[in-house]
Amino acid sequence: MREFFEKLFERNSLNRKLHWTTIASEKVILALVGILTVYASLAFIYELALSRTVELSDLFLLFIYVEIIGMVGAYYSTNRIPVTLPIIIAITALCRLIVMQSKDIDAISLIAEAGAILILSGAAYLMSLKEERSILRQEKRNKDN
Repeated sequence: MREFFEKLFERNSLNRKLHWTTIASEKVILALVGILTVYASLAFIYELALSRTVELSDLFLLFIYVEIIGMVGAYYSTNRIPVTLPIIIAITALCRLIVMQSKDIDAISLIAEAGAILILSGAAYLMSLKEERSILRQEKRNKDN
């Protein structure tokens, strides 16, 4: 059984020939995410204009839309998604949740959500250090070549 899986997942000519499907589907789905995010943000702005009121939670939602569009743009410019962007989106979503529930939330839930923000902030910081080291390592390799 183990030999079967090793044979299945080894880099053979079939895998190399089918690799383009992964790349193409990833680009198409991310383009769709970008388009739908732009549509959702425009629809949300239209609803805000109709209601003639803007609250803090609305601004947080607009920031989430902007961050998602930025994440899609970062993928298309670098062919990879920086790990810190989804973490920042999660932090913004938690902040929006706290703002929306501020009147009805119990203390334990607030502490848990604030703790989650703290943990995500630490993770984003550590990942940014890792990305910085990777960039410096790549620049050093480029200079050596």
